[in-house]
Amino acid sequence: MLPGLAAAAAAHRCSWSSLCRLRLRCRAVACGSSDLQEWQNLVTFGSFSNIVPCCTLNQVKLYSTNVQKEGQGSQTHKMEKVPSFDEAVKAVLKKREYGPKYTQNNFITGVRAMNEFCLKSSDLEQLRKIRRRSPHEDTESFTVYLRSDVETKSLEVWGSPEALAREKKLRKEAEIEYRERLFRNQKILREYREFLGNTKPRSRPTSVFFKGPGKVVMVAICINGLNCFFKFLAWIYTGSASMFSEAIHSLSDTCNQALLALGISKSVQTPDPTHPYGFSNMRYIASLISGVGIFMMGAGLSWYHGVMGLLNPQPIESLLWAYCILAGSLVSEGATLLVAVNELRRSARAKGMSLYKYVMESRDPSTNVILLEDTAAVLGVTIAATCMGLTSITGNPLYDSLGSLGVGTLLGVVSAFLIYTNTEALLGRSIQPEQVQRLTELLENDPSVRAIHDVKATDLGLGKVRFKAEVDFDGRVVTRSYLEKQDFDQMLQEIQEVKTPEELETFMLKHGENIIDTLGAEVDRLEKELKKRNPEVRHVDLEIL
Repeated sequence: MLPGLAAAAAAHRCSWSSLCRLRLRCRAVACGSSDLQEWQNLVTFGSFSNIVPCCTLNQVKLYSTNVQKEGQGSQTHKMEKVPSFDEAVKAVLKKREYGPKYTQNNFITGVRAMNEFCLKSSDLEQLRKIRRRSPHEDTESFTVYLRSDVETKSLEVWGSPEALAREKKLRKEAEIEYRERLFRNQKILREYREFLGNTKPRSRPTSVFFKGPGKVVMVAICINGLNCFFKFLAWIYTGSASMFSEAIHSLSDTCNQALLALGISKSVQTPDPTHPYGFSNMRYIASLISGVGIFMMGAGLSWYHGVMGLLNPQPIESLLWAYCILAGSLVSEGATLLVAVNELRRSARAKGMSLYKYVMESRDPSTNVILLEDTAAVLGVTIAATCMGLTSITGNPLYDSLGSLGVGTLLGVVSAFLIYTNTEALLGRSIQPEQVQRLTELLENDPSVRAIHDVKATDLGLGKVRFKAEVDFDGRVVTRSYLEKQDFDQMLQEIQEVKTPEELETFMLKHGENIIDTLGAEVDRLEKELKKRNPEVRHVDLEIL
């Protein structure tokens, strides 16, 4: 009787009163015509607001409260109270135990099944296989197994949970021993490679030093190394404090640029499990250390030598050779500065930014250091030459000491700027607001997205961006996307076959899980579009609200 009632109600979309009349007809057929008058009296004397329909598996019943009408005496109708259909469904859901028994339908991958339950690949071939949507871009789907099947198979293989636990313990101990041996072997191999490195000719430098910032750094190392050598010779010959400051300046530049070269070579290494986002920040770290080195070695020693010259002035020898070396240094430092400026202009043009903004935001930390160091070098040579000229004209060595203090102050300003900009970059700096707006609009214009919140786009260095946002998906659009791929006739047939709350639960769980998979596919699609339209975006984290 109940299936006929459900089909009639679904087909004709009957109102509450017509549904109750239909229930009365069903009751009359089930109980006989003698009871029909009693049910009609109930409807006449009572109110439909006091009647609650209740469905059981075998018949349709109704219950009513006591009904009293003034002027007609008291008339009481006592009926058996039966739970409603909604209450029956809630009771079915409430009595579910969401514990180990319910999680028997959970999926587990083959790798986890072999690792956690000590099984072989041949053991898994006998189990039921289920294809699921893959979370990785390179594979469309992958095979999983029911956890309950895997647990049953493990007990079949090992005999008891205790035997399985003992096997896990033995394998854990073997894994620890294997890692210890691997660590020792890697250490021996590293020592062997170091030994071969001293006996074999040096390998060719990597391509990273033939273009871009690497090329600028290598040119700067060669030029500053030569300048440092000749400036120290001039200082030894003349004893000039300004020349000493310039020699220290070139030495600190050479050491810092060697550190930058190390940072560049480390920054292009392939990400590994320990550093999943790569080593691109090594350039900022190397530039930060370089700034500290300029301050300590360059500014500190220049100030010290200048103060000592003021306190204990010494006569200066002929400065002719010093002037020649300073002139050569000015030309070479100017050439390096020109190479750095051209590289920064090219990079800024590629990013659609002005040169000033590109430098101030330290988008290319290695070239930035070269630019600032060479700018300071050109200004330092000018200051040193001016002060040495005043000393030659007046014969007063105090001007030379003041020149040393001036060069030290210039290096201190450069080091402070490098420390500040690279610290800001290492703390996690956002990309340009225009870029963030472009990424945001791409998400907001998608039909499946209702709103986005808490957008963060962080520059990881080397043109890599990490994008994170909380996305409020439109459930109707996601559901429609799922329904478009379904056979409606088959779904209608499944709905009509639903008779009990258990069958309703099975139907809802089946399609609910598929809709969740569709939502996951929508997230994957949005991530691919973000990376495709914005190549600088390498890592996308979309959190579903």
